[in-house]
Amino acid sequence: MPIYFSLSPHNLPLTVDSIGNQWNQEHVRRARGYPHYHWLQTNRGVGEIDLSGKRLVLPQGCGILIAPFVPHVYYSKEGEWITSFVTFAGKLASGINKIVGYEPYILAQDTAEFSFQNWIDQTIACYESHQIDPVRLSIGCYSFLINIQRLRKYRDFTHHPLYQQYVAPVIKEIETSYSEDLTVCRLAGTVYVTPQYLSRLFHRFLGMSTGMFLRNFRMNKAKELLITHPELEIQQVGYRVGYPDASHFIAVFRNTIGNTPLEFRQMHISKN
Repeated sequence: MPIYFSLSPHNLPLTVDSIGNQWNQEHVRRARGYPHYHWLQTNRGVGEIDLSGKRLVLPQGCGILIAPFVPHVYYSKEGEWITSFVTFAGKLASGINKIVGYEPYILAQDTAEFSFQNWIDQTIACYESHQIDPVRLSIGCYSFLINIQRLRKYRDFTHHPLYQQYVAPVIKEIETSYSEDLTVCRLAGTVYVTPQYLSRLFHRFLGMSTGMFLRNFRMNKAKELLITHPELEIQQVGYRVGYPDASHFIAVFRNTIGNTPLEFRQMHISKN
């Protein structure tokens, strides 16, 4: 049951941060979620996932893409549970939601047209034989994510009237104004609702509060800047993602990602 990390430089548009197959899956609990988009798929057996207030079953051939920082727990439903997984990084990783949507998770299944399992197995085989082409891998990651979106197992909720009227405009405001003094009160004001009601809608559709969505978006942008702009000081990175107080930025980053911004930069720059 191999597991490999950083198959190619993180300064490419997309790449694999970690990948593994034929994994005898143990019980996993992530109270703060995982810092990257994370695909988990059942090879054999049946898994169960607790996520966003729902309990999901993951049978053979079925996989789930979990968004960054979404709390989750997964475990074997009964007996041995063998899985494959892949997590995504890269220069454009913070924009993966533009490919797959803003849902906290997406379920998809292998088909005759595209097998997520085969892609993982082939990628690992190429890496083990020292035949990884970083550019082709980056294109392959994009194809993998597009197929998750195409082969999803449930209807897209983004057409719901409440999502369109309140959540979508706030997401757009976050995307364009995250570097400003943006607060949940200000965001709620742009769509003329209370902060409490807006957060209930974010929980309903995205599995997290408005404030958590804003924080996660800023942290993803910070990770991108830390890797792609090594010349920027930590304070400058914090300022660019809406944290003029460097100490506050470092504390939020550490609590969210698990490392300080400097530690995160050193780990990823050394990998490149």
